[in-house]
Amino acid sequence: MERSLGLMCGAGELPALMASEARRQGWRVVAFAFARDTGAAVHAARVVPSAIAEMAPVIAALQEEKVTGVLFSGKFWMGDLLRTEAVDDAHRAMARRAGGLLDGNVKNVLLTTLGVMGIELLDQRPFLGAGLPGETVLGARTPTPDEWADVRRGLAVARAAAEWSVGQTVVVRREAVSAVEAIEGTTAAIRRGTALSGPGAAIVKAVGPAHDFRFDVPTIGPETIDAAAEGGAAVVALEAERVFVLERGTTTRRADAASIALVSTRGAGG
Repeated sequence: MERSLGLMCGAGELPALMASEARRQGWRVVAFAFARDTGAAVHAARVVPSAIAEMAPVIAALQEEKVTGVLFSGKFWMGDLLRTEAVDDAHRAMARRAGGLLDGNVKNVLLTTLGVMGIELLDQRPFLGAGLPGETVLGARTPTPDEWADVRRGLAVARAAAEWSVGQTVVVRREAVSAVEAIEGTTAAIRRGTALSGPGAAIVKAVGPAHDFRFDVPTIGPETIDAAAEGGAAVVALEAERVFVLERGTTTRRADAASIALVSTRGAGG
C-alpha cells in the first residue's frame, strides 16, 4: 500500500533533495509549498500552495490526501510566526495553545495537532542521504592550533545557545564571542559577528544535546561560506554527524578559494 508523505517545504535546496529521496523510498509525496520554487514539485504527486498564516487549508489537505507522515524541509523563519495580522482561525488557535514562541511550545502544538489526525512527524535524517559528514577536514586547509581553540570554544557556546533555543551559530575570535545567532538566522549572524571581530574569526555551528531532528537539521552551504569570506573568517566548523552540508562540492570549493578551513568535528581537533 502506497504511503502518503506531507512534505512541508521551506526555502532552499533541501525540499527538492528530500522529496526525491522520499519518492525513492516509496512515498507518495504531497508538497506543501511555504516558499517559492522549492524544486520539490518535480518529485511530488501534488503541490499545495501554503502560508503559515493560513493553516486551515494545510490541515484540510493533509486529511484529504490521507497523509500518514509529515516531514519538514528547508528554512522556516521564526519571524513568520511572530506576525499576528491576517491569520486564519486555525493559526490563531494553534498560537493560543503555544503561548510563548519558545521552540518547545511550538513543537508541542504541532505534535498535538498532527497526532489528533493520526499523522507521525518524521526524523529528517533518513531523507538526507550522505549529507551529514563525520569527523573530518572537508577542505584543503587544516585549522591552526589557535583556530582549533576558537572552534572548541565556539562548539561549547553554540551547544549551550542551541539547548536554550537561542540559535545554533556563533562567531569567535581569540576565544572571544562576537556574535550568537538569534532570530536573524545564520548568514546575518555571521555578518554581524565578523564585522565586530575583524578578520580571522571562526564560524561554528552546532546543536543542543537533545536536539529534535524531526523539526530541524542545521545546515550550512555556499551562502554560509560566502558570508564568512566577506567577513574575513578563517574557519567554518560544524558539529560532526549533526550538521548537514548543502551542495558539498560547491561549499568546499568556495571555502578553499577563500583559504577558509572547513571542518566537521566533535571538538577534539588541534
